Amino acid sequence: MEKLKGMSGFFAASVTPYDEEGNVCPETLVQLMSRNLDEGASGFLIGGSSAEAPLLTKEEKVTLLRAAAAHPRRSEMKLIGACSAISLKEAKEFAGLCASLGYDATITTAPYYYKFGMKGIAGYLRAIRESADIPLFFYNFPGNTGVEIDLSHPDIKAVLTDGTLSGVKQTSLNLHQIERMLDLNPELSVFGGYDEVYIGARILGACGAIGSTFNFTLPLFTRIEAAYQRRDVEEAQALQHRANRIMQALVDCALFPSIKHMLRVTGTDCGECREPFAKLTDEQKAYVERVVRENL
Repeated sequence: MEKLKGMSGFFAASVTPYDEEGNVCPETLVQLMSRNLDEGASGFLIGGSSAEAPLLTKEEKVTLLRAAAAHPRRSEMKLIGACSAISLKEAKEFAGLCASLGYDATITTAPYYYKFGMKGIAGYLRAIRESADIPLFFYNFPGNTGVEIDLSHPDIKAVLTDGTLSGVKQTSLNLHQIERMLDLNPELSVFGGYDEVYIGARILGACGAIGSTFNFTLPLFTRIEAAYQRRDVEEAQALQHRANRIMQALVDCALFPSIKHMLRVTGTDCGECREPFAKLTDEQKAYVERVVRENL
């Protein structure tokens, strides 16, 4: 298996924009993607956690995937489309759709809720990959799925090395796993998934990051990457500290509602998050705005 070409850099995990009636707004998604391209994005994850995927209908997810694929600047980006579903049948359908739309890869979490075990998860991943002619990424997100991957398990080792998986989004503070996965298979495209440990992920071999805050923080992260490329450790640390102050404020006030608030403030109104996400108070909005202003 050869490493996927061009699958590196900053991928924005795009939010789902809604209109005033709360309907998915593909036109605004296209606008947001154009903004992020201008700010330094290499590509996009469509339909992931930041997109509020569990709160969307199947038809809404399809609308988002189609809108991104039809972006007028499609040639300037790489696209990863989410196919996550507990149902293997549904995951296959989304993977097939991504393939038919010309996506560069599809991505899935481990099937959650039921405890399928490592052998079952490996079988799930292999079945998706065999169902569609498209590279498959594993979205490793134990904090939300409740699934801790055992890299020593023979079936997990197999899908990481036999061509089933082309990459991993490591949304875990366990950065050691990045180094271990790349030791197993240097051809994997491994992305950091937590913006707050971007530098650590890069040092341990990540080819970039797929992040939720990249919807509006790319100007800061491109500076972090420039410092990393210069091997300016002091500057990279200082800039990562600034990014982490922003992240802390967003998390303190609810991550995704805060991201959408900052998008509105900075000129791209994507509406608010769907219930049961709570709306930010005026005090929370002011706090987030201040921290972003001081650190971005």
